[in-house]
Amino acid sequence: MTTNETDATDASPTGASAPARAQAPGLSRRGLIGLAAGVGVAGLALGAGAGSAAGVAVGRARAGAAEASVYPFFGAHQAGITTPVQDHLHVASFDMMARTTRDDLIELLQDWTYAAARMSQGLDVSATGAVGGSPDAPPDDTGEALGLAANGLTVTFGFGPTLFETEAGEDRYGIAARRPAVLTPLPAFLGDDLDPLHSGGDLVIQACADDPQVSVHAIRNLSRIAFGRARLRWSQLGFGKTSKTTADQATPRNLFGFKDGTANILADDTAALDTHVWVGQGDDPEWMTGGSYLVARKIAMLIETWDRVRLAEQERITGRDKAHGAPLSGGVETAEPDFAATSATGALAIDKRSHVRLAHPDLNGGIRILRRGYNYVDGNTALGRLDAGLFFLAYQRSPEQFVTLQRALSTDLMSEYVKHIGSGVWAVPPGATAGSYVGAGLFA
Repeated sequence: MTTNETDATDASPTGASAPARAQAPGLSRRGLIGLAAGVGVAGLALGAGAGSAAGVAVGRARAGAAEASVYPFFGAHQAGITTPVQDHLHVASFDMMARTTRDDLIELLQDWTYAAARMSQGLDVSATGAVGGSPDAPPDDTGEALGLAANGLTVTFGFGPTLFETEAGEDRYGIAARRPAVLTPLPAFLGDDLDPLHSGGDLVIQACADDPQVSVHAIRNLSRIAFGRARLRWSQLGFGKTSKTTADQATPRNLFGFKDGTANILADDTAALDTHVWVGQGDDPEWMTGGSYLVARKIAMLIETWDRVRLAEQERITGRDKAHGAPLSGGVETAEPDFAATSATGALAIDKRSHVRLAHPDLNGGIRILRRGYNYVDGNTALGRLDAGLFFLAYQRSPEQFVTLQRALSTDLMSEYVKHIGSGVWAVPPGATAGSYVGAGLFA
């Protein structure tokens, strides 16, 4: 699927002022200043290693159906939740800057919506883009995605508890009274070793794509647009999805070598989505209807320790066989675990403290969540070990679903081999309608 530069996406979906549209459709004057300033430290930091598109002709080359996958940005729900899980992730958390106003926040969300809607269609962040503006001014778009297709890019936005009210109790934007009652910082869990520099944030952006350069390009340019209004708090790259949202996707493996996300909620299971993922009619507050809640956890895996564990013990810890992902009680990967089944020795086939058993809905009041996690490798630690693990992402109707499951895992045998080092929770509002912007209902 192709989208040319004269499509209706050039019309501002954000309601920006006429002068702003004259400079770059949908971008406010401050957004344009951010694009120019973004060639400095913030832009370089986010774009490091993203590659060069110098010499690529104007107009995009589309190379194959998979690369050209395009998902709608506007709709009842934000893209990037039930969308078929892409291969790559770049997620970033932001804090609003001091002395910003309610209008600044609204304007930022409008500018982000405009740019994200364009990028998800394989377009530059504005009509003039990377090469169509004045040669004497920094371009609106950084350009590393020139020549690349949309590659299934989805951009998903969320609001953290501190956006509504700071830790000091300050209501900076007059929205504290509209904060969802369930949106509170996650409680401490047994075994947490959280780094405050990789946790929390007023705002979060999740960019997923089938080309890592496309997802990095999205975060890099949205960060430039935020200049003067929000600053980057932390970001994380992910690869090798560890879950699936469609039946035709093969169950992926995590860095421990086991299939992950076998029993995940799928996009066509509308009943499960309505029950466990989407905020429903009658849930508080009304502006979140059709939205969801995102929990992110950076989970370091003690790779070298795990790699020395014998296979039978790895399978006992997990509760599934490593080759096919089948429960140790027997059957194929998709077979329901039988927690009463016994082995030839008379012991339970699935250990009571195995990960599969402790996390299973049958033992947690039927609670389910939708997972969209990714593997990560951030080089080596100071001790020469792999700095690697799982960047866990889960969507649910209420954060209490995750809290219940995480508490149930307090005795998980796998806890010896993982360490939770980052955490955050955000309200993910419903999708935007064309002509509006993400989160508009919060300010209605």
